[in-house]
Amino acid sequence: MKRSSRDTATSARRVSRRALVLGGLQLGVMGALGLRMRQMQIEQADEFRLLADENRINMRLIAPARGLIFDRNGRPIAENAQNYRIVIVKEDAGDVDEVIARLQKLIHLDEGELERARRELDRRSPFVPVTLTDQRSWEDIATVAVNAPALPGITPDVGLTRNYPLRDDFAHVVGYVGPVSDYDLSRMDDDDPLLQIPKFQIGKTGVENKLERRLRGKAGTKQIEVNAAGRVMRELGRDEGTPGSNLQLTVDAGLQNFVQARLALGHSAAAVVMDVRDGDLLAVGSAPAFDPNKFVRGISSADYALLTENMYRPLSNKAAQGGYPPGSTFKMMVTLAALEMGEVTPDETIWCPGYHTLGNRRFHCWKRGGHGHVDLEESLQQSCDVYYYELAQRVGIDKIAEMSRRFGFGHRFDVPMSAVTDGIMPTKQWKRDRYDKGWLVGDSLNAAIGQGFVLASPLQLAVMSARLASGSAIEPRLIKSVDGVETEVKGGGPLGVNENHLRRVRKAMYAVSNSRRGTAYGSRIQDEALALAGKTGTSQVRNITAAERARGVTSNADLPWKRRDHALFVGFAPYTAPRYAVSVVVEHGGGGSSAAAPVARDILLYALHGKLPPLESYPTSQRQEIEEMQRTLPLSPLDRDGGGRSRA
Repeated sequence: MKRSSRDTATSARRVSRRALVLGGLQLGVMGALGLRMRQMQIEQADEFRLLADENRINMRLIAPARGLIFDRNGRPIAENAQNYRIVIVKEDAGDVDEVIARLQKLIHLDEGELERARRELDRRSPFVPVTLTDQRSWEDIATVAVNAPALPGITPDVGLTRNYPLRDDFAHVVGYVGPVSDYDLSRMDDDDPLLQIPKFQIGKTGVENKLERRLRGKAGTKQIEVNAAGRVMRELGRDEGTPGSNLQLTVDAGLQNFVQARLALGHSAAAVVMDVRDGDLLAVGSAPAFDPNKFVRGISSADYALLTENMYRPLSNKAAQGGYPPGSTFKMMVTLAALEMGEVTPDETIWCPGYHTLGNRRFHCWKRGGHGHVDLEESLQQSCDVYYYELAQRVGIDKIAEMSRRFGFGHRFDVPMSAVTDGIMPTKQWKRDRYDKGWLVGDSLNAAIGQGFVLASPLQLAVMSARLASGSAIEPRLIKSVDGVETEVKGGGPLGVNENHLRRVRKAMYAVSNSRRGTAYGSRIQDEALALAGKTGTSQVRNITAAERARGVTSNADLPWKRRDHALFVGFAPYTAPRYAVSVVVEHGGGGSSAAAPVARDILLYALHGKLPPLESYPTSQRQEIEEMQRTLPLSPLDRDGGGRSRA
């Protein structure tokens, strides 16, 4: 049927309208797209370029170089050594077992290391490098590099790791570093991203731990370009970060080496040497010790068991952590308390029949037959116990404690070593708080001879000796400088003790070492200009029953090691112009005069001479024995002649 011209016109108008609407819509969409494209390509170009770069460029942390640690003369005692290692990339290696087998034909590989590496390869993406072995020699690295074509995926690499060149000499002072663990992270309030780096080394003990933040430094960064799979393509930029601070300790490496070697002649001992003028700790020894390098990468179970199962406790820093009954080395504190209170005069004598009676109990003197009439100087010279039982009854424990605290007892000194003890300086209130019991007069008598509740560390005993020698309240200092900036010398104010009383005590300590009846006469220094003033001490670790005392006290030599008395000695030299103070504790050593005093004399002589002391410093009858001892001491070659160190 033929359409009319009217229908045709109407239809044409409809088509035209639809075409216009559709065209308009198309133009609108295209215009919107154009505007959006313009906005994205021009106005938001920087923003999208940054987003693209974030997908293409990764930022990775660079561990900074750890700060170095030196002794007072600039000798390195903790350094960063190059760590040559061999890494493998799984996807480049192909058959990993085959490549490792080829590598084993060239260099020795520890099976334990390989097993850990295989576990790491299973956990990591195939393009992530995994360490097969580290701490390799340059020869091993060169061998791998030469044979690189036959070892696909294997690459020699180099980094930094901690090294302690003097090994066990500073194990208890400097401590050691080790890989950061989940346990470390759980107890640290530290959000430093460096701690998230696998096997990142942090300080675990000693100075390394206490000054961790200063030694650690600040992380650097590097920009790397990665592809869509996350594989590293190239390095775009690098910021090395800030290395850790360098520390200089007050300790003298030569003296420290001698102290450790001398202490090692016994089973278990500690010694501290202190400069009486400024409080510098010149040596802090604890024996036996251990090699801290074994902890750097993570010590093996077998090696760790050898340390923890050793009855002489090599992991313990006995010099700062150990709390020991000070024995007769405490008697100077009782003397000064009595003098200051006017409860005794230097010339007053007290009768010693060999015991002191309190109620129906006898407190015995170490000398069974007694010392007879003794005054202040004689009581210290011969270490009469009865004299101090009497003074304790007159003075009381609170006044004794007040005097003792002036000399460092019961105080935790602020030195950056692990688990520094504050010891125990008891009072009446202390016993009520601790045991809910009242103080007894018998407690005072025990405390008067350094037994009972009184405990002190060798560090505290050295401080006491230094304060007696100097007459000032000097504080121990271990950090000499940080990045070349000298640290503050603390203390040095007056002790608040009558100088005449101090002179009397020093004179009595001189008699201990230089009078024929003195308990340390056998350990005297022959050179009068270097004369030693000191005090021996012997502290019981077992109870002596009345029956045993009646038949005769068992000799230490006849007792098992752990039941023998501790041996102690404190002192300073030279007597006329004090320079150095020393304390020595020999665990279960027997007697202070026989076990501790000779060690203290040798240490002081080395400090005074700056090297192995000449035989002329010793009594003639002892020189042959001393010469043999010096010849067999396990000293480092540099320290046998002092290493050219200063007599600081």
